Amino acid sequence: MKVSVIGCGRVGLVVAACLAKLGNKVVAVDVDKEKLRKINNGASPIYEAGLDEILSQVAIEAATDYAKIKESDIVFICVDTPSEEDGSMSLEHVTQAARQIATILRETKDYQVIAVKSTVVPGTTEEVILPILESSGKRAGLDFGVCMTPEFLREGKGVHDFMNPARIIVGEYDRRSGDMVSNLYQGFDVPIVRVDLKTAEMIKYASNAFLATKISFINEIGNICKQIGIDTYEVARGMGLDERIGSKFLNAGIGFGGPCLPKDLKALIARAGQIGYEPKILEQVLDLNEKQALRMIELLKRHVTLENSSIGVLGLSYRPDTDDARHSRAITLVNILLEEGASVKVYDPQAMPNFKELFPQVGYATADEVLKCDAILILTEWEEFEQLDYRGKIVIDGRRIAKAREARIYEGVCW
Repeated sequence: MKVSVIGCGRVGLVVAACLAKLGNKVVAVDVDKEKLRKINNGASPIYEAGLDEILSQVAIEAATDYAKIKESDIVFICVDTPSEEDGSMSLEHVTQAARQIATILRETKDYQVIAVKSTVVPGTTEEVILPILESSGKRAGLDFGVCMTPEFLREGKGVHDFMNPARIIVGEYDRRSGDMVSNLYQGFDVPIVRVDLKTAEMIKYASNAFLATKISFINEIGNICKQIGIDTYEVARGMGLDERIGSKFLNAGIGFGGPCLPKDLKALIARAGQIGYEPKILEQVLDLNEKQALRMIELLKRHVTLENSSIGVLGLSYRPDTDDARHSRAITLVNILLEEGASVKVYDPQAMPNFKELFPQVGYATADEVLKCDAILILTEWEEFEQLDYRGKIVIDGRRIAKAREARIYEGVCW
């Protein structure tokens, strides 16, 4: 098929690359000319396992001109949907993309499907995006199609997740639209769940809300376990053997960060408020997550006075295998350390350039230099942290790094 992808961020670029690898003719549209230059040269502008390899093998036409989408069978909207101050979702980028597409639709003769892959709250595709597309003078379901097909891509493992999905969700305005998007995935031996537009949107939010809830739940259990001398990870191992529970997302620690789980929880809470419902469980999941990281500071203060101490931080990305530091636990904790008068040295295998944009005043160092500080915080479970020598150190561990237990003083956040 001929496919266009609007937005070359972490989701859009993975989608474009993987669809091209599957044999589709792909056009990628973005406003960032430097990003497009790299893509046209077969290189990835972001760190994502396997992406450089694919981009070096496929031909993607990357451009700023929306006219390039005119011949596409399916146009995916993959632009960012950041949070507003009240937690609701900003639709600025999505509506801008929809207006640009509507301009092209006026000139398009063939039936074309506009598929929303950006994460938007239930009702958005039908109530906001579809009317903008119909401002073209064309009618949805007759002259063009509309689908909502959410992504379930983990940062750092996006290529793997796209090529090995657990399920594919296709929200369809009409059957013809759903058929076209479903046919794009006909080579995947997984369930294709076809639903209406707002159900597809809700599946994405419900999935992320459940994962976030599971994390906050095990952290709360972990906080109790630490108080009474129980290893939370042994508890989680026993729980996870129950197939109704499963072992994934039961790693107790300092909670979740990143561009998805916190944002999606806030957006779903805000959406619930708009319809007059108070989602108490979701509010508590978010509240506990915000407080969980602060436990590291409490534990640290048992062993050092922060003022005039040197504190090392291992891990700045919100998860391993990515350079993304958005909403990472490191942001919260480094802010507190600086406010308390500590000098801070940090190390991360990939995220230091991005973190430096937020904290130019901290020291950026090697892992060995960080280990020379008065105390060390471990915030991300990078594999290489298992190879470091922690002997003689004070370590507060937020991610269960086994080697760190060799430290002279070792504290796990909730184990």
